[in-house]
Amino acid sequence: MRKYLFLILLMISSPSWAVDPFEDFHEYGKLSDEEIHELHKGEMFYGDTEFGLILSKGNTNSTSFKLKGNLYQDFEKWRNQFKIDSLYKRDQNDDTGTTDVTANRIFVSAQGNYKVGVKNSSLFIYGDYEEDEFSGLDFKSTIATGYGARVYQGVKNKVDIDVGPGLYRSVADDESEVSEDEQNKTGYLVRVAMQWERLVSKRTRFNQDVSIEQSLSGLNSRLKSETALISQVIGAVSLKFAYMYRYNSKPEDDNLKYDSELSATLVYSF
Repeated sequence: MRKYLFLILLMISSPSWAVDPFEDFHEYGKLSDEEIHELHKGEMFYGDTEFGLILSKGNTNSTSFKLKGNLYQDFEKWRNQFKIDSLYKRDQNDDTGTTDVTANRIFVSAQGNYKVGVKNSSLFIYGDYEEDEFSGLDFKSTIATGYGARVYQGVKNKVDIDVGPGLYRSVADDESEVSEDEQNKTGYLVRVAMQWERLVSKRTRFNQDVSIEQSLSGLNSRLKSETALISQVIGAVSLKFAYMYRYNSKPEDDNLKYDSELSATLVYSF
């Protein structure tokens, strides 16, 4: 995996152009998150949409659709972020000739950051909601609050961290073979989230986002990590290569504790 990321990075960053054809374009890969926020400061909404579609025919017949979106608001005292992440996949069963849904997940989250006197520091409130048809749960959700700060600021790198306590709730699927006591779970947790952004070149950047929810009530603890390389293609359109890793310490219905996802998608910023 590291070898392929290095080759991709080498090709994108190669100085083979005498004049950068993208030099006069403003957009996603070229600007840092901070510059994007400053550019759109005071607007009601701005952000980006990420989408990917894979159709396979022949030996394997399948359809995969991925949609992600980020919406932001940046006002004098508040910076808000809204996310949606969905995945849908259908595979044809060669034995029966029928088409089965093999992945169907939607995740939404919202975070509000109240800016305090110290630069790049804030008090935050966070909430998310997820439905995954194959998780063994009807839904799961988290709410947390705490303090966020920039712990490192360099010429090409910056690292932000949010830390705070919260609550977790999950409701088991009606078809799950669990006792009534296990049907509805609620517990306390500590949430830690880190965002690392590195500027690779004029139009390419590397992002690493990690969130950890450590249960304080003996329930499942979760980790989510996305490693991404984003490069501007033309104008407001960028190409994103990403590796997503999810870990659940106590999965339902004898599911694996982890799952991963490798994707190449187009990103449109507005």
